[in-house]
Amino acid sequence: MSLRAARCIGLAVVVGLAGPLVGCSQKASSSGGTSAAKEDADLAIEIEMPDGDEPGEAIAANAVTTDNAESAADTEVADASTVDAEESATDTEESPSESADDAEATASSTSSTVLLGDPELTAGIPGEGPATLAEIQSWLDDPRNHQTLEVQLPLGLAAGAAQIQGLDKNPLTRAKIELGRQLYFDPRLSYDQTISCASCHHPDSGYARPTRFGVGIGAQEGGRNSPVSYNRILSGPQFWDGRAATLEDQAVGPIANAIEMGNSHEACVKCLQEIPGYALQFERIFGELTIDAVGMALASFERTIVTGPSPYDYREQLKPYEEQLAALGSDDPEDLKEEDPEIYEAYLAALAEAEQHPMSESAQRGRLLYFSERASCSACHVGPNLTDEKYHNLGVGMEAETPDLGRFVVSGEEKEKGAFKTPTIRNVELTAPYMHDGSQKTLEEVVDWYAKGGHPNPYLSDKIKKLDLTPQDKQDLVEFMKACTGPFPIVETERLPE
Repeated sequence: MSLRAARCIGLAVVVGLAGPLVGCSQKASSSGGTSAAKEDADLAIEIEMPDGDEPGEAIAANAVTTDNAESAADTEVADASTVDAEESATDTEESPSESADDAEATASSTSSTVLLGDPELTAGIPGEGPATLAEIQSWLDDPRNHQTLEVQLPLGLAAGAAQIQGLDKNPLTRAKIELGRQLYFDPRLSYDQTISCASCHHPDSGYARPTRFGVGIGAQEGGRNSPVSYNRILSGPQFWDGRAATLEDQAVGPIANAIEMGNSHEACVKCLQEIPGYALQFERIFGELTIDAVGMALASFERTIVTGPSPYDYREQLKPYEEQLAALGSDDPEDLKEEDPEIYEAYLAALAEAEQHPMSESAQRGRLLYFSERASCSACHVGPNLTDEKYHNLGVGMEAETPDLGRFVVSGEEKEKGAFKTPTIRNVELTAPYMHDGSQKTLEEVVDWYAKGGHPNPYLSDKIKKLDLTPQDKQDLVEFMKACTGPFPIVETERLPE
């Protein structure tokens, strides 16, 4: 019986120091019409949090050591076969790049296990200021950075391991993650070199932005609120309307959007090719620099951005022990000790963590209400990431003369008119404003919207019904949502290739 959960450490965003970056010799031409882009714009790298939408220590990382070299240095006498092998190696004409390629091929065939949220994954190439070509070369020469990573999710999300998306076709490596991190924060992907993915999905703003709509080049506004770019590893189709089938597809969409980054894919690739540090990384990691490789790198980084354990998760960690006590007909934890001392010790550890990350009484009442039929929040906001990843019409914006039809434009299904993807409740208190159009400024407004039954329209979801909630009920629900907030990974935001 496994009752122990992963322990994670609290993390915060760290900002490094960087000097001026070298731009591209030519700017790309904008592509796509403004009106069409405005309808399409969820703004920059939006890893879409569906509709809306401590870390910790690495579990295991296989390091490459130099024990063999040290052992050889200690050996005073080498036998004849060793001498022959060394002479043979000396005669072999193999270029450094060929040796590096062989090492990378060997590394890619091995794997190590990491806990997503481990700050080592997103700390950037060691050093300060813009990353030099020599620093990047040294990073790429380490076989460990090309090992395929088997991932574990932090407490809370861990139950969703079977829902992980994309790693079968785009396995994670440290080298891919680092390249994606650089691209995510680099405004050189945009036409005028002013907008990066982080411009609309910044860690300082909960991987979203506090503006009602996304803002792109030339201060142009899109027509939708910027979705969050965390916990995307558990999400399939991306954007508010699910129009991007994969995170890789979504990642490159804003680059060619006239309102967002205003570039073309061809011009973006050309720009990156002119930056030696990027050209080298794409060649070593993907074999070539293409827009598809750009998407794969960005998606790799984005999949590492996960929410750490929240007070809600620590409280939920106690449930198996409480259930076992109930099965024993007891409410005295000491009875667990008599039943199984090891389980009792695990219980005490879980209890200590829950006490260190307490839920308020209001939040605990809100939890009961949230999962009850009376409020029915969990009819849509359910599962490890607290979202069903489906599309629903809440009536938001449907009173407009020409409302945003959302998912209908993608699917063509009449029933999906005005439907948008369910956002995660995790870390939602950090991502205001809310709804696909950013029309609701606070969580209190969101609860009021649901309580009144949304806005009546022919396509309103059958899950949206008027709720009989007291002012205290509403406040309790808000407090519960806040108790679903966990730390983000530490991420280096400014160290980019010179």
